[in-house]
Parts: sequence; C-alpha cells; structure tokens
Amino acid sequence: MDAFSPALRELLDRPGPVRAAGAHNPLGARLAERAGFDAVWSSGLEISASQGLPDADILTMTELLAVAQSMAAAVSVPVIADCDAGYGNASNVMHLVRRYEAAGVAAVCIEDKTFPKVNSFVPGRQTLLPAEDFCNKIAAAKAAQSRPDLVVIARLEALVAGWGLDEALRRGEAYAEAGADMVLIHDKGKSPQPVLEFLQRWRRPVPVAVVPTTYHTVTADELSDAGAKLVIYANHGLRAAITAITSAFDTILRDGRTTGIEDRISPLSTVFDLQGMRQFIEAERRFVAERGPVEGVA
Repeated sequence: MDAFSPALRELLDRPGPVRAAGAHNPLGARLAERAGFDAVWSSGLEISASQGLPDADILTMTELLAVAQSMAAAVSVPVIADCDAGYGNASNVMHLVRRYEAAGVAAVCIEDKTFPKVNSFVPGRQTLLPAEDFCNKIAAAKAAQSRPDLVVIARLEALVAGWGLDEALRRGEAYAEAGADMVLIHDKGKSPQPVLEFLQRWRRPVPVAVVPTTYHTVTADELSDAGAKLVIYANHGLRAAITAITSAFDTILRDGRTTGIEDRISPLSTVFDLQGMRQFIEAERRFVAERGPVEGVA
C-alpha cells in the first residue's frame, strides 16, 4: 500500500465495523484482501508460527518488519502491524515507529506487557508494565511519527492478566490521554461479556479495537453496535491452513496418490493468479528481448 495513504483513518471514519484478517506473508494478505477484509493484521503469532517459533518476542523487530513491509507492498488495503510490547523501552518504540512508517504500514499496535512478552493465550507469565511507563511508550510513539495518518494502537492486557475491568478502563483512559489513536481491549475468555461491558463503559472519543478469538459467538455487527470500531480475526487463516494441509498430507500418505484431494485444493492457475503471473508474462513480452544462443568467439 502507498506509504502515505490515509485509507485506514478513512475507514475508521465510516459507519460500521472495520474488519481485519491476520496474515503472515504476502500470499495470506492477498487472500484476505480478495475475501473482502478491510485491512490486514500482520500477526506476531502467525509470523512466529510460520518460523516454527513461539510467539514470545523471539523474532527481532527487523524480522517482523520485513514481513509487514512485504505485505504492505502486496495489497491495496491497510496493514496493521502487531508490534508486541514495542521490542524494548520508549526509545525502541520510537525506532519501530520510524521504521514501520517508512515501510508503508498504516498502524502499529503496542501492548502494555513487559518485554519480552508471551502470547496472551499461554498460561503463566502475563506481566503488565506500570501504566505510567506504558503511557511514556505511547507518547514516544506519537512524538516519533512523521505521518499524521499513522494510527498508534494501545493494546490493553488487563483482562488477560486477571486485573479486571476497572483496571482495563483506567489504563485505557490513561493511554488515550497519552495520545493513543485507538485502544485495543484484549481478553482470553470464552464469553464476550467483559469486552461488551468495557465498550458500554468506554466514554472517550478514541475508537476501540477487539479481537474475538475465544469469544467467537459474537458477530462483527454486534460488536460494532456495542461500540467497537475495529474487529480483528487475528490468526484464523493460519489455523485453517494447518487443518487443511494436515488433512491433505494425511490423505496423500494414506492413499499413495493425490486423487483424493484434487477436488479440495486450489488449481495451479489460482496460485499463478495470486503470484501475478499474467502481469509477469506481459512485462516479459514488452521488455525482455528474445535472443538466440550467443556464439562463443574462438
């Protein structure tokens, strides 16, 4: 996407929910765009999993940035970068904002956990930064940005850490005061009720993002009606792919041939289309001269 496109802010100003799908490479980003999603979530979980690694700040900022940049170049919808806990302190946050801005990313999302973080759905260590320290990170992010259209999202982990709704609201208000363009209320419970109550009690003009990974019975429209603006389906593409690939491989090994899966896998023509093969061939015809073999000089 154009590095200076204000498309995400324009989407946030329109009625109804903005829906984002998680991806970990340009192919996944294109599939999300073709399906009709409004934005792509550059998922730390998906990117880590694609490398066979835990989602625990093991990959470096530059590794995650490279993926986000490649996705932003591959699609015309905004890319929202999952930047974990900001890869360090406020100085690290300023660096990441400058780098992600230059990469054409539309938004950066930073969570209020200590660095290094662990995925929110993993039992055990879920340690939050003092709210004042995270406010400094948000203020640093806003001070570092050079594009007014960049959206800085403050991700609230109070419900995940078991600190309760009142603390989530207190922190959300503090982060909004520090300059966050949006807050993301995260939860790992199966009921949407805590998130819906947060939305009901939220009084700031700053929009709210939600991630209904575990409380999946609630619809995007229901969340929007309750006050959510951005709904992120953060890791469903990866999980669907794992199921489909596992089934296909099991069938091939069982049957000794691929006949049993041919009706449920994409034809190569679809792969070529997603790669931009037609455009490649047209460019070759225009710009790459066909020459015969070059004869050597004795």
